[in-house]
Amino acid sequence: MKTAILGTSGYTGQVLLRLLLAHPGVTQIIPVSSSKKGEAITAFDAGISEKELEKLKATQGTCVDIQEAYKQKFDVVFAALPHLKSAELCAPFLGKAVVIDLSADFRIKDSGLFEKAYGARPPREDLLDQAVYGLCEWYHEEIKKTDLIANPGCYTTASLLPLLPLVKEGLAAGPLMVNAISGISGAGKKSKEYLLYCERSENLWAYSPGKTHRHSFEIQAELAKVDPKADLFFTPHLAPLMRGIATTITVQLAEELSQEQVVAVYENYYGSCPFIGLRKTGIPQTKEVWGSNRCDIGFYVQGTMLYLFSVLDNLIKGASGQAVQNMNIRFGMEETAGLPVHSVL
Repeated sequence: MKTAILGTSGYTGQVLLRLLLAHPGVTQIIPVSSSKKGEAITAFDAGISEKELEKLKATQGTCVDIQEAYKQKFDVVFAALPHLKSAELCAPFLGKAVVIDLSADFRIKDSGLFEKAYGARPPREDLLDQAVYGLCEWYHEEIKKTDLIANPGCYTTASLLPLLPLVKEGLAAGPLMVNAISGISGAGKKSKEYLLYCERSENLWAYSPGKTHRHSFEIQAELAKVDPKADLFFTPHLAPLMRGIATTITVQLAEELSQEQVVAVYENYYGSCPFIGLRKTGIPQTKEVWGSNRCDIGFYVQGTMLYLFSVLDNLIKGASGQAVQNMNIRFGMEETAGLPVHSVL
């Protein structure tokens, strides 16, 4: 299988490259980066062994620009590009390859809602109906049939996976209160004052609370598909971590349930999912999924109040790993192919 990575030099692009280098079904990778055209991969990512670059031999281990990529044929194209730019740049591949877009450009079907979240209309409104939302555990069958996959982001994946079974079963009686904490790599590789070491070290920051964060619109849109009355309040926090996402979700239940009853609901939805870890007891921690493609979910019931906890690696299950998982589903490969199930010690 021949693949291309648009935006290879970013964090998600670099993680994608490493995953695809180890993927048994991928034979050739074309790394695309207009800012790094002609530059060796190992020049900006020395963590990759030069002895393991056989799949990059078509470009001698260097990046090409997107114009060169447009001339080639691929089985799958991964677009790890900025929001509002990605759709235009990856659109020429549609109809010629499966496109898995890691930006938000195809995630929200409602153009007005997208504009509220991103301050602009979707860059390719004409393509929105073609895209399938790539939350693997919920859209597995749809992913198998599409050539355009809108890969969810880290905050949305960490929030939706614990919330969707609860909402679909009608178990929530009030607002869904999501407090999420992200590592700094979730902001991408860019020069911003608030991302400097001196600004983030020993510092925890809540921002865009309630219904103002751009990803809250995406989460709300997905929840509305199973219950239009679902009411979300989402508050993200930035923590002095390199990577990782942790959420604490509080929900008033419609009726009193036991811990065992709640766990049984989630086992019904996720019991056979290879990348969902359900904790019958205990609260999951980010270090337990760091480097893996897992999202672990924990539960704590206190009367009619339910506390949900989820953790994932924002660069893997929250981005590049889920993109590869989407590729595996789309091409009928083992869902776990090329993806780490265990965390890094």
